[in-house]
Amino acid sequence: MMKRLLSLFLAALLLALLTGCGAGDGSNGAAPGGSAGRDNAATDSWEINGSMDFDAYPEGDGMFDAVAPAPPGEVPSAPDAAGSGRKVIYTASIDMETTDFDTASQALSRLVEDCSGYFEDRSVSHRDVYRSGRYTVRVPAAQFEAFCDQAGQICRLTDLRTTEENVSEAYYDIEARLATQRIKLERLQKLLSEADNMADIITIESAISDTELQIEYLTGDLRHYDALIDYATIQIDLREVYRLSNTPEPPQSFGERIAGALYSGLEGAVTAFEELMVLLAYIWVLILLLVLVGAGLFVLRRRKRTKEKVKEETEAKE
Repeated sequence: MMKRLLSLFLAALLLALLTGCGAGDGSNGAAPGGSAGRDNAATDSWEINGSMDFDAYPEGDGMFDAVAPAPPGEVPSAPDAAGSGRKVIYTASIDMETTDFDTASQALSRLVEDCSGYFEDRSVSHRDVYRSGRYTVRVPAAQFEAFCDQAGQICRLTDLRTTEENVSEAYYDIEARLATQRIKLERLQKLLSEADNMADIITIESAISDTELQIEYLTGDLRHYDALIDYATIQIDLREVYRLSNTPEPPQSFGERIAGALYSGLEGAVTAFEELMVLLAYIWVLILLLVLVGAGLFVLRRRKRTKEKVKEETEAKE
């Protein structure tokens, strides 16, 4: 009889636990690791000893008080969005060009070091005689604006795009759900220590396993958010060029413009002559072949004319 009463008592406790703690599991946060979808995989409700007679215990007798919902102070609430608790992810995309790739690359490395950052990824590719580098840089969020401002001093900045994503709502939602799951785990562990029915023990252990899995997922989501919030991500494309594009020039006088036009014309003529020489160098075999064929045709035609002339002279003598 005592065992039956204890089993009924444990079942009532678990039922109240599901009623109090299950409400905290229903919110859907935009976790980067997809924790909202994983919540569906965990079982937040279960049946214990379905043959128990719950009608034997009237309501209002204090049996459910032990598993009442947690007081508001136990679950952290999101701070005011206008306060210092804002969670912002900073990202930037920077395109730069330089005529001295080695110097620019070294200056970029020094800038990253001065801003207490690091290279998450970097690669350099070659195209003809020019090089291009692609870098993923992580710098502390406090150094984000300073890094973007100083990057334009390394070499010519052709494009800069920055974004600020406020993830406070999603972050504190995950934090609150994590606190709820931890409270739920503590209460399940307490119930497990008091259970003496094997069916109840198995069910409680299964619930504990699911809760621990949820805690692991939510903790991983928070760590991922913390990494993105604490360190800004900057994507940099550095290209080596022969001449910088769209370089601003000071106003010129009429004489300077005439001199510049003459110089540009001469430079264009020299460039065209160089290109012609390069083209001739590519097709010299074809040119030689055409010259030989033309010379052969000229010799054959000349011989033919000579024979015709001799024939005409012979006929005239006869």
